[in-house]
Amino acid sequence: MARPQQFEEDLDFLLDKLTVSEEAQLRTKLNSVREMLVDLHKKNLIKINHSVMEFLCAKELIARGYDVDVEHTLSDTITCDIFGEKDNGSAIVEIETGFVFPDHALDPLTYTMARVASKIARYSSYTNKFSLGTLPNNILNIPQLFLKPPRYRDEDEIAEIKTCLDKYYKNPSISTDEIRQARLHTIYIIYVDAGKVREIDPEAYIEPTTQPSFSILKKFNSKNSECIARLSR
Repeated sequence: MARPQQFEEDLDFLLDKLTVSEEAQLRTKLNSVREMLVDLHKKNLIKINHSVMEFLCAKELIARGYDVDVEHTLSDTITCDIFGEKDNGSAIVEIETGFVFPDHALDPLTYTMARVASKIARYSSYTNKFSLGTLPNNILNIPQLFLKPPRYRDEDEIAEIKTCLDKYYKNPSISTDEIRQARLHTIYIIYVDAGKVREIDPEAYIEPTTQPSFSILKKFNSKNSECIARLSR
């Protein structure tokens, strides 16, 4: 974890970089986000890489007229990364750094897919617009199910996602209805080096040649023992 002084210096550098040609009001609002992040860092609740991504997305929402809060409490058990309010609408952005804990060294693909699916299923019901934010060098493994409108989702697909999520998320578990109704509205690609954020539709984000679908993952897992046997020959 970055030293408190280094953490603040990094955010100050970004604050100046992001607001050099912006109105004073935007800088004031973004500085409030900076103060929130600094306070959370002092409590050892956040790290700099995640916070920088939050900061850039927060600036994007503020520029669009949202009042922004970070690490926002949605319920007794759920806190989202970024919450924005504007008029009668709201927006939530969940940050995905792509980090895989050592406990999941042997199942990184399944784990990261479940983590993305859990965020979509858990958080999207709390907002009018749910987004994922990630780096351009990280490929989000988004189950194809969430690209379909809820009315077009097959019950077998929902059951497959539910089985996968139950492996990782039990307290509380994610309900079938949450999976059925969940929506992913947009994705923010966060170019930290340039201090830029690009918004993209989930359908445009997914490329069949690079994006492992749930069906491919399922097929791989079902043939895992066969693959291991072949490789050991």
